[in-house]
Amino acid sequence: MAKDKTPVTPAVRSLRAAGVTFTDHLYAYEEKGGTAVSSRELGVDEHCVVKTLVMEDDQREPLIVLMHGDLQVSTKELARAIGVRSVEPCRPEAAQKHTGYLTGGTSPFGTRRQMPVYIEQTILDLPKIYINGGKRGYLVGLAPADLVRLLQPKPVSVGYRK
Repeated sequence: MAKDKTPVTPAVRSLRAAGVTFTDHLYAYEEKGGTAVSSRELGVDEHCVVKTLVMEDDQREPLIVLMHGDLQVSTKELARAIGVRSVEPCRPEAAQKHTGYLTGGTSPFGTRRQMPVYIEQTILDLPKIYINGGKRGYLVGLAPADLVRLLQPKPVSVGYRK
């Protein structure tokens, strides 16, 4: 794939329809490589790479959590913050069903199903973030303000270093 060709995904369509200015960042995807690989390949700080995590609450209702690439989500703190008994990651098949994206290529934009979105509060302080564009090996760079405008995420403070 040519480095200058933007993949056309539901996420890209959603961003374009909203008039969001974004940059394309293609890289060689590695299975289970996560944000460590994308940050290394793109030469950006892993803290600025935002992972899109699909989780479900104790009622099996799906939700999206946006977290810094170098942090983990405390599911106990998240459950407490959103007022449910428990939260756990969705199985890959369930996440794909809810979002329409393959694991490793999940974007919070253009999801198949509307879900509540929660964002680690400190992501909003970054000048630019890199987040999945709806395809494995493809991130988009954009201002956090644009993400907030489109997704209206609820800020939480549930991240920790492993």
